[in-house]
Amino acid sequence: MNAIPSVDLQDFVSDDPQRKQKFITEIGNAFEQIGFVALSGHFLSDALVDDLYKEVKNFFDLPQETKDKYEIEGIGGQRGYTSFGKEHAKGRKEGDLKEFWHFGQYVVDNPKLEAEYPDNIMVTELEKFNTVGKETFKMLEKTAKYVLRALALHLDLDEYYFDEFILNGNSILRPIHYPPITTEPKNAVRAAAHGDINLITLLMGAHGRGLQVKNHEGEWIDAIAKPDQLMINVGDMLSRHTNNKLKSTIHQVVNPPKELWGTSRYSIPFFMHPISEMPLNCLENCVDDENPKQFEDITAGEFLHQRLIELGLIKE
Repeated sequence: MNAIPSVDLQDFVSDDPQRKQKFITEIGNAFEQIGFVALSGHFLSDALVDDLYKEVKNFFDLPQETKDKYEIEGIGGQRGYTSFGKEHAKGRKEGDLKEFWHFGQYVVDNPKLEAEYPDNIMVTELEKFNTVGKETFKMLEKTAKYVLRALALHLDLDEYYFDEFILNGNSILRPIHYPPITTEPKNAVRAAAHGDINLITLLMGAHGRGLQVKNHEGEWIDAIAKPDQLMINVGDMLSRHTNNKLKSTIHQVVNPPKELWGTSRYSIPFFMHPISEMPLNCLENCVDDENPKQFEDITAGEFLHQRLIELGLIKE
């Protein structure tokens, strides 16, 4: 496959069984064949998107010493600010050319998880930053819930199979700033080739060149969404749970041509995570003689911890 397919979530949420099945088939096939789709018909309004980009740019424009006070030690970068070059892809030593912020879950009626998750960090300099971030988190989480319902049906599971695992899940909204490049990078790119850890990722801001996806033939292809679309991809947790039936695809954000080095790039992924107790054991209906079980049993929490160590965000 040499292009990212497009799908419309409104097909799935319509009252038309044929449109609903059309969406299930299209997104299921795309996630089996390349692991990415461009999705329209989501729950983000244009006004909310505009507000979010404004607030994100306002934050990253703050003085470095102001941003630095929001970098919290001891929580593996799970909330607040992570400074430039600190994160690297699995298997690489060079830090990615980016800085980012993390909004985390807003737990409802679960004191245990409230105690387990770090608190969201409030930015006192920007009145609307946290409010807009929370609203965006909720709308992306709602969008992801319906995508996972469609995938459950594609996998011959109950439509609501994932609901209990994603309610109050350990999800992350990550506004990223790739600053202008001022000198020739030494073996570093804006985001080195990697697979995502989580169930699915919903990406805002894939409107210009930069994001590339490696297809099954090993070729890098550009992944460019329309302005009203989200780019959605399978993460390693979902790939593992489906015994690699749904593909977690390697992707990267390459450096721009030299004439565009002086420009910033912003992208905002939402990483849909389940609760830590979710078993990622290979689903029985994804295992057969032709596709033997490929992965050992593990919980989502155990898998996340392993990967954060590999990314350099948690020290052993």
